[in-house]
Amino acid sequence: MSKAPAAPAKPEVEAAPTGGGKSKLIIILISVLVVLLLAGGGAAAWFFTHQSSGKAIAGKKVPVDEDAGKPPVFLPLDPPFTVNLVPDTNSGDSEKYLQVAITIQVSNDKAADNFKLHMPLIRSRILMLLAAQKASTLLTEDGKNALIKSIEAQLTQPFDSNGQKQKVRGVFFTSFVIQ
Repeated sequence: MSKAPAAPAKPEVEAAPTGGGKSKLIIILISVLVVLLLAGGGAAAWFFTHQSSGKAIAGKKVPVDEDAGKPPVFLPLDPPFTVNLVPDTNSGDSEKYLQVAITIQVSNDKAADNFKLHMPLIRSRILMLLAAQKASTLLTEDGKNALIKSIEAQLTQPFDSNGQKQKVRGVFFTSFVIQ
């Protein structure tokens, strides 16, 4: 009996590296960097949008609105104002007059009390302003908006020579009639 031929020896050949390990490592590193950048961007966005007011942002002090969240305080300037308007030289219309009811919005009850205390001065300023208007100007929306801005400017002036400017949040016409 003869010996069975020996099985040929398998040559031990190692597989040549294909470079797949490096490309996987690069993909993993890029993925980690993208996730970190997105997380950092999200954290920065949250930080800048959720800062409380009154903190310094980029070296500047943000004003604190002490009355935020409180109900608005409206102060009607009663009785309504009635004035003769400046005649238009271009139109043949006779004299016209304006009757307007005005309500102002202030920041709090303390400011409303201060405005009430100085009501004669406020009414005088507004009457003088209204009496200097022309009917043709006030008939347009732009004319009414310009009048609101002028009234706001009059209301924010100090009540005395050493006083500070007043704060008015809004001026509203609750009645507006030109005849």
